Amino acid sequence: MPENPPTTPDPGPVASDSAQPAAPDPTPSEAASPWARNAATATTPPAPEPAADGPEIVADAPASPAPPLGPTTHPAAPVNPAVVANHVPPQRIPSRSARAPLPGGLLAAVGAAGLAGAILVPVDRPGLGWLLAGLAVAGTVYGVDRAARRAADRGSDSVGAEAAARTDRSGSRGPGPDPKRGGWERMWWRVLALARLGVGVVRDAPWLFGLCVVGALVAGSLAVVRRSVYGLWFDVAAVPFAGMTSLPWLFRAAREPRGRARVGSQRVWWSVAVAAALLVVVVPLLAGADAVFAGIVNGLVPSIDVPAVVRWGFVFVVVGLGTAGMLYLLAAPPPAAGQDRSAGGSGAEAADAVGWWGIRRFSPVEGGIPVGALTIVFAAFVGTQVAVLFGGDGYVQRTAGLTYAEYARSGFWQLSIVSMLTLAVIAGVLRCARQESAGERRWLRGAIAVVCGLTLLIVASALHRMWTYQEAYGFTVLRLLVEVFEGWIALVYLLVLVSLISLRRGWVPRAAIGAAAVTLLGLAVLDPERLIAERNIDRWQAGKNLDTSYLSTLSADALPAADRLPDPQRAAIAEVIRARLERDSWQGWNYARATARR
Repeated sequence: MPENPPTTPDPGPVASDSAQPAAPDPTPSEAASPWARNAATATTPPAPEPAADGPEIVADAPASPAPPLGPTTHPAAPVNPAVVANHVPPQRIPSRSARAPLPGGLLAAVGAAGLAGAILVPVDRPGLGWLLAGLAVAGTVYGVDRAARRAADRGSDSVGAEAAARTDRSGSRGPGPDPKRGGWERMWWRVLALARLGVGVVRDAPWLFGLCVVGALVAGSLAVVRRSVYGLWFDVAAVPFAGMTSLPWLFRAAREPRGRARVGSQRVWWSVAVAAALLVVVVPLLAGADAVFAGIVNGLVPSIDVPAVVRWGFVFVVVGLGTAGMLYLLAAPPPAAGQDRSAGGSGAEAADAVGWWGIRRFSPVEGGIPVGALTIVFAAFVGTQVAVLFGGDGYVQRTAGLTYAEYARSGFWQLSIVSMLTLAVIAGVLRCARQESAGERRWLRGAIAVVCGLTLLIVASALHRMWTYQEAYGFTVLRLLVEVFEGWIALVYLLVLVSLISLRRGWVPRAAIGAAAVTLLGLAVLDPERLIAERNIDRWQAGKNLDTSYLSTLSADALPAADRLPDPQRAAIAEVIRARLERDSWQGWNYARATARR
């Protein structure tokens, strides 16, 4: 009986050419971006078209005969021509800068902010221009963000509607933050950033304004970035990092056809560039040929101060990239942080028995040993401080052989280090302690609360020591700063105590930064250099020495306090300070310097 000839397997129904692969789901950054709907079609990579000059594949063509079988060969699987014809090669995932939506007027906004910074910012001194530049950047970012959100709300393209439908069917709106909570929080950081820049309008101390500028940069980052999975260390520096990584995004905006004007206007810009190049070459040649023409040119063309141009260019780039970084973070936010797993009583700890870094969570006995040791030592130390406080200088001299001022100076730094180390221990215990049962949570609250209370007493002892030392040997900027830092540590301990109520600590780091911002603003309101001068003058009136050479190194903020001194001492301080003052431009206007010149 003859063999049946081999038959080609039925390829089944052939997919029509109109069938396209499903659009990929938006990435977490795209899903959370408030501008994502406006750029849904731009962020989806187009399906590649078949080559026009390639070999035509016929769906009904017979399969090619299989090669003869050898000792080590295997029969090849039959090839379905329809599958080959409709095959779409794997696509490369676009980069973050390629997926980020492009808001209208991006390049114009970046250029305007950079130009405002170059014109307004007085780099070498505090002044009004810093606040005006901050307002310009904030207004630019707000305007672009608001316009992009409105455009996204009006968007109605098919890909965005399909993605929204899938989101509605799944019952989840992605990892985006709560808009109500994020709105007031971002407004809080914006106000803090602008308030810190406003310190330069009323205070002349360079060190104080330098700290305020750094704080304004941190607050600006937290104003535009949500709580990301990368942690607080990334969030506080998100704007500088995003500014450097936004360059491909800016180049894409420059190449984007929708963001360009018509071809005719592009040719006008090229013509302007060519004309400027010609003038740069021709005008100097003509000026060298005729003295009268050279005089006219010199009168029309301003003299160029190369250092000033370099400074303006540097500020333009820094402010422009900072603005671009803010807009980049709004267009493509980093992945949002997940639910805080440290929530006691929510069941999260029971599901996370391994804990942080794969370490098994501590039982009350394991965590109680270091906490108990700190409690015993701190209680003994606080008891000695009570004896010193009531015993006074005589008790210190009898027991330590030191004067009270020397005793105070010798212990401040050690107490400060102890308070910071204890804060790290508390953070570790809260992170790794087991909190499955109500008893474990009660033990944790009680133990940490006792340690925090004793540590606050230690912080109070350190602050009292430093103040006593300054009363004896004089007040300086450095000594006041370490006191302020120790006071901020006390605020952090108070925040930890508040977090023990619910055992949720996810908000504590940002709240600690906010407390630092408020502390710095409070220091600016206090007018620290004037306070230092007044306290040193109080010491002089009490019969102690007055270091006029140190007071003369302070800024114009200290001049009002010098009016309390007799003429020789006042002149030794005020004349030296006024001699350093230079005339301010309108951008560098400062209240303290303006009143010092009267």
